[in-house]
Amino acid sequence: MVDSGAISWGAISMALVLLMTPGLAFFYGGLVKAKSVVSMMMMSFGALALVSVLWVAYGYGMTVESSPSQFSGDPFRHLGLAGLSDQDYLASGFAATFAIITTALISGAVADRAKFSSWMIFAGLWVTFVYFPVASWVWGGGWIQNLGNAMGLPSVIDFAGGTVVEINSGAAALALSLVLGKRFGFAKGIMQPHNVPLVLLGAGILWFGWFGFNAGSALGANADAVKAFANTNLASATAMITWVFYDRFQNRKMSALGACIGAIVGLVAITPAAGFVSISHSIFIGFLASLISNWAIRFQSRFAIDDTLDVFASHGIGGLVGMVLTGVFAEEVGLIHGDATIFVRHLIALVGVVVGVFALSYALYFVVNRIIPLRVRTDQEQRGLDHSQHGERLNS
Repeated sequence: MVDSGAISWGAISMALVLLMTPGLAFFYGGLVKAKSVVSMMMMSFGALALVSVLWVAYGYGMTVESSPSQFSGDPFRHLGLAGLSDQDYLASGFAATFAIITTALISGAVADRAKFSSWMIFAGLWVTFVYFPVASWVWGGGWIQNLGNAMGLPSVIDFAGGTVVEINSGAAALALSLVLGKRFGFAKGIMQPHNVPLVLLGAGILWFGWFGFNAGSALGANADAVKAFANTNLASATAMITWVFYDRFQNRKMSALGACIGAIVGLVAITPAAGFVSISHSIFIGFLASLISNWAIRFQSRFAIDDTLDVFASHGIGGLVGMVLTGVFAEEVGLIHGDATIFVRHLIALVGVVVGVFALSYALYFVVNRIIPLRVRTDQEQRGLDHSQHGERLNS
């Protein structure tokens, strides 16, 4: 019997998550310089197209049917999605949207100074050698999913991608921002976003799409989806309010930009916990993640690390907080219930993902740089990437 309700919700969720990538393009586009907004948005759209093709070609096979001894699944097992049933196609399509948004997230670390052609090469190599394997580690039978549990419970509880999406993209962004270097003029101070209404629009689309991201990960129109939906909204709302009031407490303005970043951090942090924690715990997760990410952005700026759009501080740190607190609050198996097993395994998984992703991403930068330098020339950066990379300019 075909569950039409589950299939309908799955299709809607897939569309919602796919919408997140254009939303991210608007969000990132508003944050960068006016002369680089088209280039910034094109990185997200480029990732959408490229990863879609690679997923169908071999990506799906690499993320499923793995084992603890394998680096990833078999890229030749489902070439062109061969051997899938109709419902498998839906599950595959839903998973593909996660790969797309994760790859696009990294582009925020290299904004205003990365060559588009080189970015596309890096994105293709990164999703192949980093995202697909990490997805197989966590969800496809790999080493993280099989850390072992005598009770037969999952070793790592990650409802919608705290490790696979958030920490993965955050660690890669940190590696790229370090090897690519600072933007021209960075020493003069942090650049202000050129279009805050565009940032607000992008944040709103991301918030809306995130319901498909988290509630859709219940894989059905069921009670877990309802819980994930409610937790997602409350964590984000709490994080947004916390961010702006904390800024005011620190004698900073209650800015629209801060509200947007706070909301995104809350969405990030609740992602691994969405279907596993109570409403009250989701509020606490949003609150704490907002404070820690706020501190991380200030701390990062003191070290003059030019992660342009704070991908690591928002997604990496937010994902780490979310995964740790999932291990603390998860119903029946969390640390607060007297068993440290899941919590400890979460810590092991987090160290493995951060170190592995950072090292692989760092190495891939040098591979791409030998093909086509990833960073544009100084004169091209000063002229603006819209003109130097795409031959386009926005009307002033």
